Amino acid sequence: MGTVDEGTDPRVRMWAPACQAVALLLGPYAEVVLHDPDTDRILEIWNPMSSRGPGDPSLLGELDALDPSARDVFGPYEKLLADGRRLSSVSAILREADGRASAVLCVNLDRTPLEQATALLSAFGAPTVSRPEPLFEQDWSDRVQHVVGAYVRECGRPVERLTRADRLAVLARLDEAKVFAVRRATPVVARALRVSRSTLYNLLAELRAPDAKDLTR
Repeated sequence: MGTVDEGTDPRVRMWAPACQAVALLLGPYAEVVLHDPDTDRILEIWNPMSSRGPGDPSLLGELDALDPSARDVFGPYEKLLADGRRLSSVSAILREADGRASAVLCVNLDRTPLEQATALLSAFGAPTVSRPEPLFEQDWSDRVQHVVGAYVRECGRPVERLTRADRLAVLARLDEAKVFAVRRATPVVARALRVSRSTLYNLLAELRAPDAKDLTR
């Protein structure tokens, strides 16, 4: 990707700096190709990902079925290499001052590093086995966090936006887990639910009323 020879096609001389810049920025994971739309041949290619080279068929017919996402810009769309790698591709029509299509610029980005990074981040720190309950059965404060957090994830609302019925349902689960049998558990539960102690006592009284089953879910 050095200087362009004087005898090179003038379109390559014009667009080579931009193509080189993209290839340098995204390399070695991006292939940049400049096509001749009139002859359907490759004018130049930077960071080739296959055996294609200048003069080879462009096969630009693949763009005919695509809807432009912007004026003269197609993509990003997906392509697949023979070795199984998935590419995100963008193509742009480069026009002369009179509007005639002079060249087509294509950038093919290898998604393999991104997919590997996504898989790594998804697996990093993720639990692989169920938690060993004997280690936590005596840690009632952890049990409070676990029960409240599990309910928040189920209902999809943050703790601050839990309804009265939600809080009663959480308290029912905590009561079933025998959290309130622990001395001084009430203030810990109140902090976890982001309510005052008086509010928590009122909720507990409501929960333990004869008709409380109708209030929980």
